[in-house]
Amino acid sequence: MRDYEEVTAFLGEWGRFQRVIFFLLSASIVPNGFTGLSIVFLAGTPEHRCAVPRGANLSAEWLNNSVPLEVRGGQAAPSRCRRYSLAALANFSALRLRPGSDVELGTLEQEPCRDGWEYSRAVYRSTIVTEWNLVCDNDWKAPLSTSMFFVGVLLGSFVSGQLSDKFGRKNVLFATLAMQTGFSFIQVFSTSWEMFSVLFVLVGMGQISNYVAAFVLGTEILGKSIRLLFCTLGVCIFYAMGYMLLPLFAYFIRAWRMLLLALTLPGLLCLPLWWVIPESPRWLISQRRFREAEDIIRKAAKMNGVTAPDVIFDPSELQDLNSQEQQTYTILDLMRTRNILTITIMSILLWMIISVGYFGLSLDTPNLHGDIYVNCFLSAVIEVPAYVISWLLLRNLPRRYSMAAALFLGGCVLLFIQLVPSHIRALSVLLVMLGKFGITSAFAMVYVYTAELYPTVVRNMGVGASSMASRLGSILSPYFVYLGAYDRFLPYILMGSLTVLSGILTLFLPESYGMPLPDTIEQMLLVKGLEYRPASSSKRDSKEEEENPEILKSTAF
Repeated sequence: MRDYEEVTAFLGEWGRFQRVIFFLLSASIVPNGFTGLSIVFLAGTPEHRCAVPRGANLSAEWLNNSVPLEVRGGQAAPSRCRRYSLAALANFSALRLRPGSDVELGTLEQEPCRDGWEYSRAVYRSTIVTEWNLVCDNDWKAPLSTSMFFVGVLLGSFVSGQLSDKFGRKNVLFATLAMQTGFSFIQVFSTSWEMFSVLFVLVGMGQISNYVAAFVLGTEILGKSIRLLFCTLGVCIFYAMGYMLLPLFAYFIRAWRMLLLALTLPGLLCLPLWWVIPESPRWLISQRRFREAEDIIRKAAKMNGVTAPDVIFDPSELQDLNSQEQQTYTILDLMRTRNILTITIMSILLWMIISVGYFGLSLDTPNLHGDIYVNCFLSAVIEVPAYVISWLLLRNLPRRYSMAAALFLGGCVLLFIQLVPSHIRALSVLLVMLGKFGITSAFAMVYVYTAELYPTVVRNMGVGASSMASRLGSILSPYFVYLGAYDRFLPYILMGSLTVLSGILTLFLPESYGMPLPDTIEQMLLVKGLEYRPASSSKRDSKEEEENPEILKSTAF
């Protein structure tokens, strides 16, 4: 019996067909880059102060002193959530008393902003914060909107794999692309914060589902020598390209509804790819639809300028995996032995902390010193060298030390930010970008590392459980940024400390570089560097991650 790789070897590895699939599937990831982090600008909070109604009968002098001052960032600034009692100010104004000389402002009664807020338009024309007054007592709603998007990502992670297994990779890819684009378009016409947030959940579900479908489709169509390149550089760098486009759109479009519309329309450009991107021949074979799979391979052979054999897929020659008796494994098997339980707990903590750091730093760009658009662009650009470095490290150096070094770099520079003098603002921005570089590199490496630690029989479940932890981390990340309202350095201290701890935790994981991939739970590498003696039946090279599409599938979020 011949496997799929052997049957389709005549196509070659990098013909015109493979190049088209590589770049078109990577291009379909670009909208995900700006959709997931668009909330940075959609929910931007400009400077604001209490509004004073026009009929307040205040003199110009009392109007200018109607809002108390508070210390913010070491400087005195108008309070964002309090004002002096308008009734008292109107009385003083009528008596022609002067603020400061005749009346001591510090002794006056204060009240909340009962007539709304005045917002600065220096950075934004409008955001969901200014539209629905998500400030002061309602300032928890903006980070909750971000968390709702990641709740959608979590829900989409649950169903995307099952949907693509049942209905096909191509069908799910384009259905969820349409879902993401459609609900983003409806969001433009949101009439309330509640409507916006509920739609954001659906957008998040569509985003992760089409990401996973594109990832799996690419790993199943492309050959073994191109597969790792697609999964690391192809997908990740095109995602970063989408992220880089976000501040460019936001710089020229300052109103949130028009910005969201502009970010939604590129999704329509992906829909015509339905007539170019084929279904996965592997999936068609698993459904015993051999004729359709053969038609796709013949078209690929024509594009590559090679001659296909008369018979490509002979049903009697292909292995029927469904006919083989296989033991059923459940999520409980991730706790069967002390060793696998320890690795599972450590992986869950590692993924959650890395996710908090990555999304926390990405969402925190509006709070950095300097121009918000430049900072967001730098945060996106730094991901490209991070992905390239992670790819090189995966190919040439041990996983454990590569991961730990990236996490130590990311965590330590975040802890140093609090020591930077306030007048050297560029240095603090540089340290944040270095932290983002380290954490992004670790995020790219943790997929492959986790897949190598788990045995074949529970690999998808192990990486899936870790991925769920990552989603929980992304849900929590907006509230790490939110803590910056109480102490500017608190988010960096927390994220930096957790990242350093995760680097230490990584050193206790077993080293998988150069080791054969385990097939069974008994063959797993042991925690704390205990000697690993593989069973005689497992003699595969560690490079199987490049050859086995199931391993690469499991690394997709």
